[in-house]
Amino acid sequence: MRTAVGLLWLLALGGPPRARGSCPPRCSCSLHVLGDGSKARTVVCNDPGMTLPPAPIPPDTTTLRLERTGIRGLPGDALRPLRRLEQLWLPYNALGDLSALALRGLRRLRELRLPGNRLAAFPWAALGDAPRLRLLDLRANLLPAVPPAAARVLRNLTFLDLSGNQLLRLPPELLATWAHLPGSRAKLVLGLQDNPWVCDCRLYDLVHFLEGWAPNLALVEAGLSCASPRSLAGVALSQLELRKCRGPELHPGAASIQTPLGSTALLRCGATGIPGPEMSWRRASGSPLNGTVHQEVSRDGTTWTLLGLSEVSPGDSGDYICQARNFLGAAETLISLMVTQPQTPTELSGNPGARARAGEGAPAAAHTELVARHAAPRAPRHPGRGAEEQLSARLFRMGGPGEPSAGRARARAVGPLTAVGDTDHSVSLEWRAPAAGNASALSVLYAGPGQRRMRRVAVRPGQTRVTLDGLRPGTRYVACVCARGLAPRPEQCVVFSTRAAGAAEAAQRLINGVVVGVAAAVALPLSLLVCCRALRRRCRRCRAGGAGRAAGPCHPPERLGPEDGCEELSPHRLGEADRLLASPASLDSQALGTWGSRRIREYIC
Repeated sequence: MRTAVGLLWLLALGGPPRARGSCPPRCSCSLHVLGDGSKARTVVCNDPGMTLPPAPIPPDTTTLRLERTGIRGLPGDALRPLRRLEQLWLPYNALGDLSALALRGLRRLRELRLPGNRLAAFPWAALGDAPRLRLLDLRANLLPAVPPAAARVLRNLTFLDLSGNQLLRLPPELLATWAHLPGSRAKLVLGLQDNPWVCDCRLYDLVHFLEGWAPNLALVEAGLSCASPRSLAGVALSQLELRKCRGPELHPGAASIQTPLGSTALLRCGATGIPGPEMSWRRASGSPLNGTVHQEVSRDGTTWTLLGLSEVSPGDSGDYICQARNFLGAAETLISLMVTQPQTPTELSGNPGARARAGEGAPAAAHTELVARHAAPRAPRHPGRGAEEQLSARLFRMGGPGEPSAGRARARAVGPLTAVGDTDHSVSLEWRAPAAGNASALSVLYAGPGQRRMRRVAVRPGQTRVTLDGLRPGTRYVACVCARGLAPRPEQCVVFSTRAAGAAEAAQRLINGVVVGVAAAVALPLSLLVCCRALRRRCRRCRAGGAGRAAGPCHPPERLGPEDGCEELSPHRLGEADRLLASPASLDSQALGTWGSRRIREYIC
């Protein structure tokens, strides 16, 4: 009776004790008694020939270690009964796949070690079912990246080893989470070495984070270095000065472009960004592009792209989209192209407004350049700055009735216009005669600064020279010769300046004064020297010939005469002085010599 009751009791408890705590085959199990009196079971399996997870695993297992086996995958239901599992060690196996369901329900899991496997992907989201996880070891795997969403499930870790993987960078969201960890909690230990870090702007956040050396951060190995680009290979991250990444910003050349039919259109667009954005063109209508694209980078780092459309047709009109893109985003801008029909010569001659617009194009630009090149250096400053440019614009806005194409060809034969002589108030103009037999009437138009209307001078057919009178001295003028009714062309115009009033006379007077001054400065000392020597010799002769005669002082000739016994010094005795004063060194030397003789004749001995 007692035996039957014992068997019923064992069946009620779930069977014999060996069935409840049996150890999986090819594994070893151990039971530990913890300080609080509870029991913890450890299951260790390290058979290299094992290719599947062991089963059944005792449900009271707290530590499971599958080490150096041939297990390639971990199914989702392999660990489902292990509700008390706290440590899961799977080091140096052949794991290439880890199901997200494998970690579901492991609410007590504190350590997860998966080093030395072949994991190219990891179920980061599954860590949300393990809120007590503090240690994650993923070193020596094939992980290419850590997704930004992993920051939410990794914030509670105190140890994370990602060394020996294929990481190129870390997400800024994860670095921001670590940077704001409270200082009161335990330090975070990171293993980041032996990864092929790409040292560009995307690594800026990691380098900045490591430079800060947060007080709650420690690295397993501090010697992190770059793997690429080649120019930075082997350089320590601590020695880098990287720029922060920036999205693309567009700089379009022009929002709207008009070009005539059959010409070449050039659409230009630039963008800045870090890293340099990739540029592309497309049509807003979806039609294919018919042009060629050229791209270059300027010195300031701006990336420019040029879209060239040769021999445009009406079908090329429309909107073109320029796009700049980098990993931070994309930016687009719209450029409109309008292909216009070129105007015929008949339309230009019959439409004064069109002729005026045509005249304001290349001819006006050429004439403005002519004014700037020939007139600006010669003419004096005038209060009316820009008067020549306004005059040029008014000149080429002139229009008149239409003329047949043959007449226009004959009119173009007139020229070029040149100024052959100018005075204070006049100038002479000459031009080449038109073709023989041309009886077209010509006109000469001229105006000066500040004049609102141009004056007209009629010219007879065949005449090639005209003189303009009544001009202001020292003033710059613009003159043109052309057939009546047609606007003049740039080669039919000339810019000239009249002479300043009295400029020649003033210049000649200045030259004469300089010459006279130089002659006086040179000849006067020589004349005085010669005269003094002659007077000295004369006085010696008077003293020698007048012995016994009282020698008196010299007196002026108007007070003493010849009878006083003194001989007058005549001009012909001063031969040397006359020769010096008569030198043709200047126009006034003869007058200067006369003045020197007169000064000498004022004294006698």
